[in-house]
Amino acid sequence: MSYNSSANPGPPQGLTMLNSSMVQRSLPPIRRDLRARLRRFYKKLECEGYGRGPHKLKLPIRRSHVLKDAFSCIMSANKQELRRGRLVVAFESEEGLGNGGPTREFFHLLSRELFNPAFGLFEYSADDIHTIQASPQSAFVDDFIDWFRFAGRIFGLALIHRYLLNASFVSHFYKSLLKLPLALNDLESLDNEFHQSLEWIRDNDISTGADLGLTFCVTENLFGKVVERELKPDGSNISVTENNKREYLAHLIKWRLERGVQEQTKSLVRGFYEVIDSRLIKLFDADTLELVIAGTGEIDINDWRSHTEYRLGYNDNHQVIIWFWEAIEKFTNKQRLHLLKFVTGTSSIPYEGFSAFRGSSGPQCFCIEKWGNPGALPRAHTCFNRLCLPSYATAALLYEKLLFAMEETNTFDGVSKAATPLWVGLMSRTRKPNVGCSITFLSTSLGVASITRRGADVVEGTPPRQLEKGKHPPQFSRPSTPHFRQSDRKVWHRIRWLALKSTDRLN
Repeated sequence: MSYNSSANPGPPQGLTMLNSSMVQRSLPPIRRDLRARLRRFYKKLECEGYGRGPHKLKLPIRRSHVLKDAFSCIMSANKQELRRGRLVVAFESEEGLGNGGPTREFFHLLSRELFNPAFGLFEYSADDIHTIQASPQSAFVDDFIDWFRFAGRIFGLALIHRYLLNASFVSHFYKSLLKLPLALNDLESLDNEFHQSLEWIRDNDISTGADLGLTFCVTENLFGKVVERELKPDGSNISVTENNKREYLAHLIKWRLERGVQEQTKSLVRGFYEVIDSRLIKLFDADTLELVIAGTGEIDINDWRSHTEYRLGYNDNHQVIIWFWEAIEKFTNKQRLHLLKFVTGTSSIPYEGFSAFRGSSGPQCFCIEKWGNPGALPRAHTCFNRLCLPSYATAALLYEKLLFAMEETNTFDGVSKAATPLWVGLMSRTRKPNVGCSITFLSTSLGVASITRRGADVVEGTPPRQLEKGKHPPQFSRPSTPHFRQSDRKVWHRIRWLALKSTDRLN
């Protein structure tokens, strides 16, 4: 049987394929006993001290080097530290509140880099650009075995500490993690045409296998070179018959699913079980593990609204809240996920829905709090899943401010975002002004200040030796707003002084 790795395979030589429509893959329904099994699982983790040890597993992370810093910290930790340590993520020069918000955001940022096909470890499946799988080309990535082991440890840490990973893997990936046998239907989401070919062999009598030319052997086209691979010893001389076709299919399925990534998969699984004991994971099947690790990306607005709390004057019948949910209805699912990340630090939804959201100290529903003046942007406390929403005068203004806040801003100190005044962050750093922090807030708090690209170049990593002292100072413009009070001017001059002083220090 011939297979070209550079393109989707056609039907096996000598076989006439039956026409059938593509079967759309969807997540299986949640089983009734799922929650009970998960309660037992996390109870066992608690009893054995997972994530509850006396020591912390500290991850100091630079936002510009999330992947590198995480790899260094996690790969240097021993098994005991990985299993028992209380996970604490701290972004450099940011004073996060608690450990919930920054840690959630860490897993989100890490997922975006580690599982990105552009990084080289993973690739999109043959049938879509939404699910990914280990890439055979990852063998060309430096230290790829260690990187896959690192990825396995990340899966284990996310599972133990109940954080979601923003990546969707092909279904058989989770079977590999659980060391479960692979089946024919696992090929469907990976390569639908090849799956149909094998289905035909399974469902039809091939008693004349010798005439079909099928043997326990496959050919691969690897980088322009045709390579013959035997599925079992002396497989090229063993014809496929009706009596041995089940064995043939089993070998062929294993070959196709593990093609070129055997070592990568082995290393990833090794890393996973360095973090969590294999006997504890037996409560899961592949579908359950997928939901627990990756969650779901489809938002049920009714479920969201049913599990939202209100504070400081807001309630479900308040006009601003009515406008808020009208805005949510208008948003696309992608925009809703952006808003969710803005408030909670992650754009993945737990398999149980919004009722299972967690804050820095345990279960914490999505919350909307009345805050600020009617002209301010919303802000968020990711540690508490809390949106601080001003009482806007119109639905249009609420829609505009909400859209801007969630799409144009970055995390503020791991605690709040967007409209939190710039000077709150800077004045708390008068002893150690931080240039990188300053540019982040200046460039996003458009209602407070703006900074030109020349200034940004100074503080976004240009080596000091490339700068001539005094030649490229940040170029500031004062806020163009009629509400720029005298007290604000004092703060503005303080901000400018801090940034210029930091620039001088660089030069």
